Amino acid sequence: MRSDEVKRRGMALGFDAVGVTTLERNAHAAELDRWLAAGHAGTMTYLQRQAEKRKDPRRIMRGARVAVVTLTNYYHGSADPGAAPRGQPHVAQYAWSSDYHDVLGARLEKLATAIREVAPGATTRCYVDAGPVPERELAQRAGLGWIGKNMMLIHPEIGSFTFIGVVLTDADLAPDLPFEVDRCGTCRRCLDACPTNAFPDPHVLDATRCISYLTIEHRGPFNDQELQDVGRGAWVFGCDVCQDVCPWNVSFATAAADPELAPRADVRAPDLAALLEMDDDAFAHRYGDTPFARPGLAGMRRNARAVLRA
Repeated sequence: MRSDEVKRRGMALGFDAVGVTTLERNAHAAELDRWLAAGHAGTMTYLQRQAEKRKDPRRIMRGARVAVVTLTNYYHGSADPGAAPRGQPHVAQYAWSSDYHDVLGARLEKLATAIREVAPGATTRCYVDAGPVPERELAQRAGLGWIGKNMMLIHPEIGSFTFIGVVLTDADLAPDLPFEVDRCGTCRRCLDACPTNAFPDPHVLDATRCISYLTIEHRGPFNDQELQDVGRGAWVFGCDVCQDVCPWNVSFATAAADPELAPRADVRAPDLAALLEMDDDAFAHRYGDTPFARPGLAGMRRNARAVLRA
């Protein structure tokens, strides 16, 4: 079958899991509308602009019939980082290496080429955590896991420390069965561990309270509460707390052996004092090819000041 060959080629490229799903209206469309209306997106205004396509991914690429969805493990070990000494920050594990958009973007393009070889005449379009693609919902429908109470996709054999990549295509590929079972059960460790109470309910994230949002996506200065929230945990970029405590990660996550995603010391443990002294050129030279480029120098300085202030 074409689908089996595409998945085999994907695994050979280094992806840890590959699945296929048809494109249909998102079953969580009404939830997205309520989430946006509640203001939980904060300054991420692009989510408002992308909403209609996120609710119906058939509108993203004309003629697309299926999504080939990939997972890539980025776990580097050591679940709970513990308390950080003053001036020593925490960085979310996904950012420890060079920018995953570049690494996985190139890998997805190779998978797209394989799809076109398996299905001659097919067209493809790749997405890595960008654009209006509802990645987690597509991954769940492609049989790659379920969406946990912390809104992370959880694969039963890998855990949730994964990058999701998507190739949309008009190729005639047979879909996989969706992952229908929610294996979180009554567990609420992720909800209770959140240092800022960013989950008003299971499966509902108020991004405006989330440290990952505050240190990466939030635009502008922090207010007093945000300064306290970011500084308390010494998270200078992102936050892994809700993943660190997840039993599926504690039990099944294993360290990635992908050389292209190997940790970089200057990103894993950045020098905050040096960061405050950098100019734009120095920042671009050191961090331009890392996820730190997302908040940029101004955002990283803001984050560093919050951590050093605590």
